[in-house]
Order: sequence, then C-alpha cells, then structure tokens
Amino acid sequence: MEQKELLRKILSENDITCSDEQLMMLIRFYEMLVEKNKVMNLTAITDFEEVAIKHFADSLTIGRAIKPESQKMIDVGTGAGFPGIPLKIVYPDIKLTLLDSLNKRLVFLNEVIEELGLKDIETVHARAEEAAVKPAYREQYDIVVSRAVANLSTLVEYCLPFASVGGCFISYKGEKAAVELSEAGKAIKVLGGGNAVSVDFTLVGTDYSRSLIRIDKISSTPKKYPRAGGKPSSAPIK
Repeated sequence: MEQKELLRKILSENDITCSDEQLMMLIRFYEMLVEKNKVMNLTAITDFEEVAIKHFADSLTIGRAIKPESQKMIDVGTGAGFPGIPLKIVYPDIKLTLLDSLNKRLVFLNEVIEELGLKDIETVHARAEEAAVKPAYREQYDIVVSRAVANLSTLVEYCLPFASVGGCFISYKGEKAAVELSEAGKAIKVLGGGNAVSVDFTLVGTDYSRSLIRIDKISSTPKKYPRAGGKPSSAPIK
C-alpha cells in the first residue's frame, strides 16, 4: 500500500479526516523528519507506519477532547513538532506557537514551516517557565497542548499559565493518566485549573493506550507560578 493510502487508512480508522493535500503535507513532514534525524536526535521512531500511528494519528486525536478552529494554540515543549505541526496541517485556521528550549529543533521546524507553506505559526526559543511570565505569552492562549513526558503535576505548572481564563490545557498521556490526574489535583486547583477530565482510548490497530487530559482554566494563575530553577520538576505542587 502506498504511503498516502496507508496514512489515510490509519487516520480514518481513528476518526481523523484529511484532504489529499493534507496527507501529502504530512508525508513531506515525515520525509524531512527522517532526513534530519540522521544528523540530530528528533525521534526514535522512523518507520513510516509507526510514525503515522504514534506521531501523526496520536497528535490528531485531540478531536476527542476539543475541536480546534481558529483559536490561539501553543505547543509547550514541541520537540520534533508534535503535536503542533500535524495539528496545524489538519486545522489550518489555528494560530499556533511552537515553544521549545532547544533552538536546533526550532531551526528544523522553521524549515518545515517554510517547506509546507504554513501560515499563522511561530516558533519561540525559551524554557516554559521563562516564556510563561512574559506578557506576550502569559494567559494568551485558548488551547495549550503538550506531549511532553513530565509528570502531570509538573506539566500543569509549566502549561496552565499560558492558558487564558476560559481556555484549556490538554495533556497527551499514556496508561498512567488516571494516577497522574489524581495526584495533580492540588496543583490544578492552585494554578487556576478545574473541571479536569480524561478521555481514554486505544489507537486503532495497536495496543497503544492513550489519554487526553483536558483541564479548563477557570481563574488566573497566581503570579508566583511557574517557579524558576526547575522547581516544578524537583518539587511539584502537592
């Protein structure tokens, strides 16, 4: 099966619809990803089918928790561009910021943005705790997303400050999501979050258990958060 039809099949099985143009853009992103991966470590997954499932389909499952339209979105700790780049391809009306602490990843993502002709998208080189205190980014986003591997108690301190009141933070998580969510209850409350729900599912054709944890932003985050010096990781709010 050719790549386009395989990708279409994988996405449609997971209730994700793409145009032919969007499929070809995802495939071009894949090609650039594996080529750049030869000289810098972007992903451990390079097989096309695996990338299609574990990076593209996984990133695009956001539709199970929220339907992105023309909202402002920030992808915190975007890494190789997940979930941000696939989301921008499939939901072109979102206004997207890709935030990462490693500039060489952003250099690559800027090449992808230019190659694919993506509009209303910017890259920001900064640590989350540095960007989140700046007026240009603090409480400026309707949707905050992150596939970062940190514990949820840590992630909410890094991510909720970016969400505007009335917006939300969506964390992509694996099989331990329920435990992490229960342990993050105090942090969510302290940081202005509420109404936390977990949407649990398995990616079709795999045993890949996934959860999207959606946390609404119901009040402003106190100014002292996020804490600097790695405190969200070393001493999460409990």
